[in-house]
Formats: sequence, C-alpha cells, structure tokens
Amino acid sequence: MSPAAPAAFGLFSSDTKKNEDLKQMLESSKDSAKLDAMKRIVGMIAKGKNASELFPAVVKNVASKNIEIKKLVYVYLMRYAEEQQDLALLSISTFQRALKDPNQLIRASALRVLSSIRVPIIVPIMMLAIKEASSDLSPYVRKNAAHAIQKLYSLDPEQKEMLIEVIEKLLKDRSTLVAGSVVMAFEEVCPDRIDLIHKNYRKLCNLLVDVEEWGQVVIIHMLTRYARTQFVSPWKDDEVMEEYSENNFYESDEDQKEKDRKVKNTYTMDPDHRLLLRNTKPLLQSRNAAVVMAVAQLYWHLAPKSEAGIVSKSLVRLLRSNREVQYIVLQNIATMSIQRKGMFEPYLKSFYVRSTDPTMIKTLKLEILTNLANEANISTLLREFQTYVKSQDKHFAAATIQAIGRCATNITEVTDTCLNGLVCLLSNRDEIVVAESVVVIKKLLQTQPAHHGEIIKHMSKLLDNITVPVARASILWLIGEYCERVPKIAPDVLRKTAKSFTNEDDLVKLQILNLGAKLYLTNSKQTKLLTQYVLNLGKYDQSYDIRDRARFIRQLIVPNEKSGALSKYAKKIFLAQKPAPLLESPFKDRDHFQLGTLSHTLNSRATGYLELSDWPEVAPDPSVRNVDIAESAKEWTGILGKTKKEKPTEKFYSESEEEEDESASTNTSESESSSESEKEDKEEGSSDESSGSSSSSEESSDSESDSKGSTAKKTSRAADESDSEDIKKKTKGISKKRSTSSSSDTDSTSSEESSSDSKSESDSKSDSESGKSRSATSSKKEEKPVQDRKAPNKQDVFLLDLDDFCPVTTPVAVPTAAVLSPSLTADLEGLSLSSSSVIDVLLSSW
Repeated sequence: MSPAAPAAFGLFSSDTKKNEDLKQMLESSKDSAKLDAMKRIVGMIAKGKNASELFPAVVKNVASKNIEIKKLVYVYLMRYAEEQQDLALLSISTFQRALKDPNQLIRASALRVLSSIRVPIIVPIMMLAIKEASSDLSPYVRKNAAHAIQKLYSLDPEQKEMLIEVIEKLLKDRSTLVAGSVVMAFEEVCPDRIDLIHKNYRKLCNLLVDVEEWGQVVIIHMLTRYARTQFVSPWKDDEVMEEYSENNFYESDEDQKEKDRKVKNTYTMDPDHRLLLRNTKPLLQSRNAAVVMAVAQLYWHLAPKSEAGIVSKSLVRLLRSNREVQYIVLQNIATMSIQRKGMFEPYLKSFYVRSTDPTMIKTLKLEILTNLANEANISTLLREFQTYVKSQDKHFAAATIQAIGRCATNITEVTDTCLNGLVCLLSNRDEIVVAESVVVIKKLLQTQPAHHGEIIKHMSKLLDNITVPVARASILWLIGEYCERVPKIAPDVLRKTAKSFTNEDDLVKLQILNLGAKLYLTNSKQTKLLTQYVLNLGKYDQSYDIRDRARFIRQLIVPNEKSGALSKYAKKIFLAQKPAPLLESPFKDRDHFQLGTLSHTLNSRATGYLELSDWPEVAPDPSVRNVDIAESAKEWTGILGKTKKEKPTEKFYSESEEEEDESASTNTSESESSSESEKEDKEEGSSDESSGSSSSSEESSDSESDSKGSTAKKTSRAADESDSEDIKKKTKGISKKRSTSSSSDTDSTSSEESSSDSKSESDSKSDSESGKSRSATSSKKEEKPVQDRKAPNKQDVFLLDLDDFCPVTTPVAVPTAAVLSPSLTADLEGLSLSSSSVIDVLLSSW
C-alpha cells in the first residue's frame, strides 16, 4: 500500500511541494532566491490562487534590507493582512518603523498594510499614522493617507471628528495626485460638510483637468452636489423668456411693463458657476467613459438649457464602446430625450438598431427612437420599425409593436396608419407578435372606439387561433366593452369560451366572467343561461380570485331577495366609460435620480445615494469661496525660503571670469557693428528726458511680464542705481587722459544702459545685427533683471486660483567668446564714440 499512496495523492502533493519549495526559498540567506519566491507568490495571487498558507514565511521578510523584496512583501500583506490578522499584528512594530522609511513607496505601502489590519485595538496607531502621513513631503504618501481615512472610518465611526480635521488639511493640498482621493474620503466620511469645500472650490475646479481619471469622476459628482446648494437656478431665465415670447394681442401696457422688468432682471450666472462649467467642458474629450458621463450629468443638472446640448455629441461617441458602457449611456440618454428631444435629434441615425446588438441595447435604442419621434421624422421611423418587427428576436419585435403604439398615441397624424399596420400584423405566424399587436390595438381602440367596429370583428375571428393568455383576455375585454357595437358576435364568443372555461388561464377566466356580466346586462334574452352557467363554473374553480369574482358578479347582476342597493347601478358600474390608457415611457419617472448613478440605473434608491438638493431661491454669500491671499503668500514664501536655503544657487564661473566674459562679448559685438553703435549712441545721447522715458517703459514692460508686481519695479530701480555707482568707481582710476570727462560719461552711460535695455525689451522682433549691438550694453545688467523676474514668482505660486495663468518666459543669454586681442583694443580706442566711458569700463575689466 505504501508505494501506491503517493500515486493516489499525486494531484494534491504537487501544490504542497511547490509551496514547500517557496518556503525554503523565502528562508534562504540569498536575496535573489527570496526575490524569485516573492515574484512567484505575487504571480499566484494575480492568477487568483490562494497563497495564504505562506503568510508566516512571507512576514519574516518584512524587515528585509532589499527594497525590491520589501515592496513585494507589502503587496502580499495588503492582500492577506485582513485574513491573517493575528500574524500581521506581530509585525506591527516593523510597519511603524517603515512609516519613517526614506523610500516613499515603502512608507505608503506600510500605511496601506496597517489600514488593512481590521482590528479595533490598533485604531489609535492607525490614527497617528494617518496624521503623520497627511503631512508627508511625498504626495503619493498623502494620497494613501486619504485612502486609509475611509478604511479607518468604516472600522471605527467614532473617529469621525479627528478624521474630518485630516480631510480639511488634505483638501488644502495642491497636488493633483491627492485631490481625487481626499474628495473620495470626504464623500465617504462627511458629505454634508459643504463648508470644507468653500475655500477649495476654485482650486478643485482649476486642478480638475490634471487629476487622474477616477479622481475626476468623484470630484465632478461632488461639485455637482455643491453647485446645487450654492448657485441660483440657470433655468429661470429660460422660463422668463418663454413667458415674454408669448405676448397676447390685447395685453395691457402695465402687463407689458411688468414683463419688460422681469426680462431686465434676468439671471446672471455666478462667476464660480461659470468656472465649473468652463473647466469641465474639456473633459468631454476624455478617453474614460465614466468621466464623459460625469461631465454630461453635471451639464444636465447645472448648465443653462441652451448650453446642455454640447454633451450630446460626446455621449453618442460613447456608443462605440463595449456593450456595458453602451447600456449605461443609453439609459441616461433615454431619460434626457424625454425632457429635451432637441438635444439628440441630429444624431437620430446613431440610435438605429444593429443586428449584432444584444436585446437590452436594442430595447433601449428603440426607447430613444420613440422618444425622439415627431411629425418630421415619423415616416422614417415607421419604415425602420417595420424592419424591426420581422426580427428573429421575438422580445425585441414585441417591444417594437409597443413603440409603434406609443407613436400612434403621441402623433395623431399617424394613428390610423399605425392601426392599419398593426391589424396586418394580426395575420403573422408568430404568436408573440400577434399577441402584442392585439394588446396595443386594444389600447389604441380605447382612444376612438366609434370608428373601429370592423377591427373588433376581425379580432374576434382570431380568438380561435390565438393561444397567448394576454392576447385572448384583451380580445374578450374589447368585445365585452363594445358589445353593443357587435351584438351578433358577442353572444357567440361567450358560447365558445364557456366550453373551454375550465382549460383557460386565470386571466382569461376573469375576462369571460366580465363578458358574461356585460352581456347579461345588455342582452339578457340570449345570454342569461350562458352567464349563469359560467358563474356556476367560476363558483367551484380552484382559484379563490375567480370564486370571489363569480360570487360578487352573481350578487350584483342577478336580482333576488338578498341583493343589495348596488344591484340597481350594476349597468353603470360595468358599462361605465373607461379613460384611455396612457402609453408612457418607462424612463419617465427616473429623472428624480441623479444621472449616471446606480439608483438611476436600477430605478430605485440604492444604499448611500445622496440626493441632489433643489436650487436655492437666493444664492448664499459668494465671498465664502474667496481665498485669503496674504496667508497663502506667507505660507508659500516661507516654503520657497526654505527651499532656497537648502539649495543655494552656485555660480558656475568666478566673478573675475564673468567680468572678462562680459568685456569680451562687448568688444566683439562693437567691432562687428561699429556704424550701428554710432547710430545708437547719437540716439541715446539726445537728452536725459528720453532716457528717463525709456527706462520707465522698460519698468512697465517688466512689471507686465512679472504679473504686475510693484516689488519688481523697486528692485529694478535699485539695480540701475547700484550699476551706475559701480561704473563710477571703476572709471575714476583708469587714465589721466579720460579723467576730465568721467562724471558726464557715467551719466550718459547709465542713460545708455537704461535705454538700450528698454529697446531690448520692446524691439524683441528686430534684426540680428541690432540685437548684437544691444547685447553689448545690456550684458552687464543681465544678473539683476533675472533676480527681478524671480521675485514675483512668489505670487505666481497661488495663481492657480485665477482663471488665466500665463507663465513668464525668461530670455536665455547666448554665451560669446571670451578672447580679446590687443589689435582689436587699439581699434576700439580709435573709434569716435559719444560716450567713451564704455571703452574705459571694458579696458578696466579686461
């Protein structure tokens, strides 16, 4: 028996051997073996295999120094920490140490594992870990902190207040990675705390485009609910304009004035409302169907009716997706098309049914086509419906017949055409098609029975062939209801059905009893005995419904000593005129649910559904959404200051080398274009006033490019003064020959520099030669304008709150050759320049 035992259990031993092999590899001293084992284990999890028995062996490696092993161990623990809580708790100190690991992935993974251990004892530890992670420098760790908030809340709802504080802190985060996750936590923990969103509303609107796709969906749904509580309805304007357009001919002047006043006081959209609509519009081009659907429902619930139409094209585009996406999108379109037909009328052909569509998609498309039907396109749709009736899918064919009936009731022009078409279908071989046709004809005849006695006769002839209970019951009801119009046929139909009474369906039996009662009241001579026979059959039927109905009818219509006062009114009760049934869309009542939600899809309130509130009559104070710029500036200047201290900017060259480079570039540029520099000198030396105006224009252009910061102007002026002082110091000790004119030259040099700088700002599109000559004078001042441009960037940090953000483009300095020959210097000395101090400066620096 012993040799046969392994063969008998061969199927099971292979798995255990594999796992034993993995355990040995995990206990190995080599990191390569451990890494290989972890890869295989994670592969098993991905395939859906159970790897829980390896938990003890894997947990031992949680403190491994190899970062790759550590990552895979955390992936495993995230999957099984909830199942193996006791073993996971043994390693909790390791997880706490890992929360301070220098690697952001390890910190985030440790937090995820910690939040996966669903034990109430460690709630304080989790709370502390979440608080620390929410202040982490890495946005990835902060994102995982937001995910952990939801897990902790489901484990211990009593921590709600502390978690709200963390959510409030994370909502201020400017990282797009965190935004979606923290809004999800907000929706889970405290969806009613709208006050937390006020200050972050504009930031979320502006960040929306850059957030991950699933974060976009969550944020859009949250902002939809927020907007419905904070803004006034944009649909009031449409209603006022509709009233205004309907002017009566004999309207008084006072009424006219009142209407004019209403139009003058028409709705003006809140800028924040417009910001939301404008920033969500580009997301209609998203590749993610959920994002497009979220934006579509936002426009449906928030946008003015004239603007909501832009979502139709994007929704029609989603119909090229897989069938599950199509189903949800078509359901939402079906709801939309009931209220606003015009949105989808241009895309009518996109809803034509394809033979490859599943039944659920076909039915929804048919529903939309019926909703979009009007006098203009009904002839096209009826031709399309004729094809659908011949479909092999019988349920779809039956739905098409119902759609034809709805079109006939909605559009009176085609009622007769539809009715004739349905009568033709009565000769169809398929029972389901005939039965559905009978039911729809019955409903249509109720609208105008006087003209259709022939159709009732035709249908009574089909009674022998039709076996579907609903259809038989419909024919019997029609004959009973309009028995006075077919006095010869009705008694005969009762005779035939009385024979087969015991074999009929309960639904048909009830209608036979009704038919007998009506004929007894209108034609008692022919049908008195037949009705009593049918009532006796019903009295002893197996179904208590039929027994009750038979006794009730007998007491009501057959006069006797015990019959009550109601028997006098029997005819009025049975033959009262019934209202025509309304053929309505099954999607008519779904509009009270928010589009795109599970509740809308199921047409019943799902757990956790948050209702959209009604528009407020008066908009709440919009100033609550204003962000205090001073506080944010202090925060961010502090942060920028820290970063500058941590990373000081080091100069690539020493100061002496920089001076040599500047002098060389100046000399080379001047030698290349001496004539143009002379021209410039003449223009520059014209007057001090012109130089002053050019310097002011320079400052204004600088201030515009640096987001209009006044600090930039002050720093630029200080830079000009310091430059002129440096030049004065240098020019004092050059040579006796030029000492007499040094003071006047420095003034002209400063004016020359300022004017040339302004020209370099304003004449940026001029030819390259003039650019070279200007670089000679402006190269010296290149360092300080760069600093000036850096200063206003402290304000640029919180420009995310503004609508338009244009980053400043800083000019790049082109390096030039740093070699100056003695012959070139001699040539420069011979030039007759109006401001000779330029050469003095160059020579001194060289």
